[in-house]
Amino acid sequence: MKIVVNIIYLIICLAIIAIVLLQSGRSAGLSGSIAGGAETFFGKNKARTYEALFSKLTGWLAIAFIVITVILVFLLKG
Repeated sequence: MKIVVNIIYLIICLAIIAIVLLQSGRSAGLSGSIAGGAETFFGKNKARTYEALFSKLTGWLAIAFIVITVILVFLLKG
């Protein structure tokens, strides 16, 4: 059981690293270079972009990371 949880833990860790590296910074792209109008215009479709997908995926992976960490702590104590 410990080996399976450790493998899942490593996969989640690598996935978090990859997703965070794929995300662009807050000031990158068109919205960072043009202030004001571009942000409100492109902000409407932000839920459909890759940024929103990566953001949601990062959140879910972070939750999975915490849960797996707690499981590992209990498995290593017993």
